[in-house]
Amino acid sequence: MHLFLLSAVLVCLPGRAEAQLSEPITSIIEESAGADAFWSVIVTDSSGVMVEQYNESKLIRPASVHKLMTSAAILHLLGPDYRYLTTLYGRGDQQGNVWRGDLLIRGSGDPTINDDFYSDPLFLFEKWARLFESLGITRIDGNIVGNESFFDDVPYPRGWEWDDLSYYYGVETNALSFNKNVVNLEVLTDGEVGSAPEIRWFPFNTPFVSFVNEQVITPPEASYDESYRRVMGTNTIILRSSLPQGYYETEPLSVTRPSLYFIDTFRQYLEQRGIRVTGSLVVDRRSRSWGSGEYRVLDVHESVPLYEVLRENNQNSNNFYSEMLLKTVAAERYSTEGSTELGLEAVSRFLHSAGLDTSAVRMRDASGMSPANLVRASDLNHLLFELKSMDHFDRYRNSLAVAGNSGTLQYRFRNSPVRGNFQGKTGFLSGVRTISGYLKARSDQEVIVTIVTNNHTAETGVIDRLHQRILEVIYSLY
Repeated sequence: MHLFLLSAVLVCLPGRAEAQLSEPITSIIEESAGADAFWSVIVTDSSGVMVEQYNESKLIRPASVHKLMTSAAILHLLGPDYRYLTTLYGRGDQQGNVWRGDLLIRGSGDPTINDDFYSDPLFLFEKWARLFESLGITRIDGNIVGNESFFDDVPYPRGWEWDDLSYYYGVETNALSFNKNVVNLEVLTDGEVGSAPEIRWFPFNTPFVSFVNEQVITPPEASYDESYRRVMGTNTIILRSSLPQGYYETEPLSVTRPSLYFIDTFRQYLEQRGIRVTGSLVVDRRSRSWGSGEYRVLDVHESVPLYEVLRENNQNSNNFYSEMLLKTVAAERYSTEGSTELGLEAVSRFLHSAGLDTSAVRMRDASGMSPANLVRASDLNHLLFELKSMDHFDRYRNSLAVAGNSGTLQYRFRNSPVRGNFQGKTGFLSGVRTISGYLKARSDQEVIVTIVTNNHTAETGVIDRLHQRILEVIYSLY
């Protein structure tokens, strides 16, 4: 018999639904600064039975815990060994040291052309520059064409807030993407107080973006005040931060028209290597007959396998990866241009097959950034239980962060018995804090836990400490 059965009571909380919760958990919630928020706590034992349940039938905003559902579907539908292929084609021929004709890059939705998996985010352009050098080519008499037809031309899911769109977690999706569709800004404040700090950015201070530097250096003891905004529809970025003297700041900031960013960076890289391009940059949305004799394959880049991408997606809660993967599922599943809506349709079908009542699930994106996403915490637990008996579960589990060790949980639970014993996903939006996953309890039984706090006004750190205390109680009880 579980210790829970000795200590649990049926609790009717004032103004709330009846809840079967152990008294210590009830006390943590009701006696806290977060007592006025909406809470849901679900614990499922190793046989799939709910043994703690509070607001189990209510819809909650999951934030990035939403990725538990979408990533499970993506893994199931694409398979752990799925790889992206980005192909460089030539349409023309070589004449001496000149390539006469166009170069075409066929985007496949690969989100990994960056430094998450390679030491240099410019690695692919380096590879292609070396290819031309090996052929003795020093001039391209033709256009560089970026083909983005694998995905639709809708840059964002529905419901994202406009003030998120300047930052790395709110970037556009595109079948031809580079450096997670951001430029990496560096700010150095070694100048005089009252002057503008020095700025530089990757890649190579590209003129693809334009910075309006209205930042100001403040005295060394002053606090830091961040302000970055990209003018919507443009690549003009306004900087208005106040930074203390001696401060060093880095910030990845989004760009618009990612496929153009890709081919523009490629051209600049070639020209830095002494390979001149005389033609134009062309963004192409046409579906082409790539297998015809018109196009000659010059190189094919193969990405890392999907299970590695999924690990980055879940452990570090990477919104860009989530949305790119979702559109990939749509394109592969339905043999058409990948869209968020078709991807969500495929995810919904998977969730239904896993036994979820999908009429009670609202999905607007893959990442959980839309506040319009809704699900029941009990359904999250149900899915996590069902996944244990499905194909590729080990890959799925290994994609999750470990308490006190990795990902978004690296710096949480470090001085807690939960450290190393919880694998899962966290979520954060304004007024929303969530955590869900697998907990190895003190008895060695593995339970599934979801804790949700919606509509809180307390500081996020306060809610995090409450979540830790609740997880520690569950760890001790089971």
